[in-house]
Amino acid sequence: SQGRYSEAEPLYIQALALWRKLLGEEHPDVALSLNNLASLYDSQSRYSEAEPLYIQALALRRKLLGEEHPSVALSLNNLASLYNSQGRYSEAEPLYIQALDIFERRLGVNHPNTITCRENLAYLRDRLSSEK
Repeated sequence: SQGRYSEAEPLYIQALALWRKLLGEEHPDVALSLNNLASLYDSQSRYSEAEPLYIQALALRRKLLGEEHPSVALSLNNLASLYNSQGRYSEAEPLYIQALDIFERRLGVNHPNTITCRENLAYLRDRLSSEK
């Protein structure tokens, strides 16, 4: 990251608007664009702006791609990471578990996305156990 958030934000917003105009509200590229904008906000700790976008992206991916699609798992992982960043561990853990289950079944146990999600869950559980 180069930290050029102020330059990136209008481009992400423009891309989202363009995808919506060209493809309609219900298209995987719209979900990807929502996710990208959410990720930008997340990286700036703008959690209240990121969360509804991650939730919209997840809902759209579930509807368009099905519950078992790796993109759904990615959205679950991203939303879990957002909650984790905010200390909302009890909300993050079940999302990581769902994401990991999908990644393992669809991509395999050694896929980079699966490994990252497994590490995220382990880190979260470490934090939970150290707080008890």
